[in-house]
Order: sequence, then C-alpha cells, then structure tokens
Amino acid sequence: MSWPDLTIETADVATDDLLVAINHLIPQLSSSFEGLDHEGLATIIDDPATSLLIARSPELGVVGTLTLALFTLPTGVRAWIEDVVVDESARGMGAAKALVQRALELAHGAGATTVDLTSRPSRVAANQLYLAMGFEARETNVFRFSLEG
Repeated sequence: MSWPDLTIETADVATDDLLVAINHLIPQLSSSFEGLDHEGLATIIDDPATSLLIARSPELGVVGTLTLALFTLPTGVRAWIEDVVVDESARGMGAAKALVQRALELAHGAGATTVDLTSRPSRVAANQLYLAMGFEARETNVFRFSLEG
C-alpha cells in the first residue's frame, strides 16, 4: 500500500509543526536523541551541506524525515544518508522509499557518484528496503571515536 498524495519536500524553514514532528520522530530511531529547539532545527536546515527531507501526508502531516549530507573531497562529491525515520503508525506505506528516492535524485544532481548509509542489523525492514532499492552491503569497518568525556 502507498500514499498517492504523499509529498517529499526539502525543509527550508524551522516551523513549529516541523519542530514538533522532528521531536516526535527521531526518538523512534535513536534513544540518545535529546530533542531539538528552533535554533538547532534552523542550524540543520540552514547548513549548506545538509538537506532535511520531509515526507508529508495531507491527512497526517509530517510522517517521515531523512537527512542528506553532501560534501566535496579531493576524490569527488560524496553523499551520505542519515536519520531515516518514518512514524511507526505510517510504516510500510512507501514514505521511506520516497524519501530515499528523492535523496538519490538530489545526490545525483549534485554530482555524487555514490550514496552511502548505515543501518543497524536490527532494522530488518529498513535493510530490506535499501537492498530492494539497489544499495549493496559493503565489506568495510566503521570506526567511531567519541569526543565526549
């Protein structure tokens, strides 16, 4: 099932309804999320390296988000998808696929030749979606260094 009236837009201003939606959605993805205020949301929206994509239904409002990061390195334009989340009440109806598809279009238009993302193994449905859309699992190690005490 899918929504024929679902729209994908790029956030251009930190509105009250978007702030409420983000603060409702992101905890469904990350238990460490501490919430955003208007300034934090505006910083994300105004950052030239990121595009905050929004899946919106006329009936339900904002049902999903995705952040696309684009940056230029000596080896070329890189694109990275982060924080893909669809409200639990709206999953399985095509919002995530529509968000990812729009991110791929934006990345291609910016000159990226590949788009990377990570997804925890426990996110089975998301991993199946990414594979079905043509993403390939890579043989790599992801390392993280914590800058917090």
